[in-house]
Amino acid sequence: MKNIGVKLSLYINYFVFAILLNSVGIVILKSVKNYGVDEVQASILEAFKDLPIAIVSFLIASFLPRIGYKRGMLIALGLVTFACIAMYFGNSFDTAKLLFATVGVSFALIKVSVYSMIGMVTQNQKEHNSLMSSIEGVFMIGIALAYFLFPAFNNEADPNSWLNVYWLLAALSIVSFLFLFFTKFENPPEIPGANLADDFGQMFKLMTKLLTVVFVISAFLFVMIEQGIMSWLPSFNDRVLHLPENISIMMASILAISLAIGRLLAGVLTKKVDWIYILIGCTVLAMLMVLFVLPKTVELNVGEIDSFSEIPLIGFAFPIVGLFIAPIYPLLNSVVLSSLPKKLHSPMTGLIVVFSALGGTLGSRIIGWLFKNQGPENAFYYTLIPMGLLLIAYFILKKLTNKNAVQA
Repeated sequence: MKNIGVKLSLYINYFVFAILLNSVGIVILKSVKNYGVDEVQASILEAFKDLPIAIVSFLIASFLPRIGYKRGMLIALGLVTFACIAMYFGNSFDTAKLLFATVGVSFALIKVSVYSMIGMVTQNQKEHNSLMSSIEGVFMIGIALAYFLFPAFNNEADPNSWLNVYWLLAALSIVSFLFLFFTKFENPPEIPGANLADDFGQMFKLMTKLLTVVFVISAFLFVMIEQGIMSWLPSFNDRVLHLPENISIMMASILAISLAIGRLLAGVLTKKVDWIYILIGCTVLAMLMVLFVLPKTVELNVGEIDSFSEIPLIGFAFPIVGLFIAPIYPLLNSVVLSSLPKKLHSPMTGLIVVFSALGGTLGSRIIGWLFKNQGPENAFYYTLIPMGLLLIAYFILKKLTNKNAVQA
């Protein structure tokens, strides 16, 4: 298979960062319990993760091709290796902030590199969509694994036992570093502009296009939904369903697994069904889940729970919303990226990452505020607002992409 080594490297790097990035919900839960902070204070960890992603992506995305995608990813893996070790020895809320800030900086390098290289190793929109969806699917598998890795190291009798997971995460980062180091990248990236100033200017030129504006708003809205639910689902399980801590964390893996399945299926469906029909159908179904399934979950009265088998079936239902929101992000990204020249994929990815990071931060902060002030049983209902706005955005994007196709 052509470019198999490069593709495997992209999968592995994205998988490692999936575990690191999306442990934030688990660390929020541990910070509230171990470090004496409240929900609003704990939600700042999302900002420490996402704001560095936004800032670094904005600053380096347009000229990362000059640095080299491989070199950028190696730097990222090296940084998170040291950050994981520091978290083990630091064992404080401040160290958790440092960890996620480092992970954010590193993921900016990883995501811009991965998204840009997808265009380099695919030949058409169908291939682009398939690889994009499968890489995002593997990312969700990494997220699901995080919900089992942390409980495997967690012992409620020893509040510091969970920190041992960071030795494993450091080891995974080293393995990924070595695999990438020995992988040969045959095709050099295309440089966006004539010089560094022109490289940076390409991103601003993209921002003047209506298609880009509507797209980045859509990406912002989606990540607000996804990260808001994902970051606070462990706390929802703990506070509303009154599940034990380890089971609360592992239950959240159902959301990640459903997201992974949804994205892998999207890569197959989009070959036969127009992307807008998939997105409209999935968003409407997600809204119905919030309206009709979430209330039954909130009203659930459970007794003493010691294992998965003792949880009523309805308790598993709400996290399946991930199956329906899953295709939105990769399909939107693929539709826009595959419509641009490959030399613009890096600056466009920079915009994707910036607005995704801002959406993630705002989503987690809003849900954290709602948890504290409206109650954890009501917080997730507010995701209906960005879902409704997304439905409007799909029609605008469809019209704009059709117009671009006619002009081409």
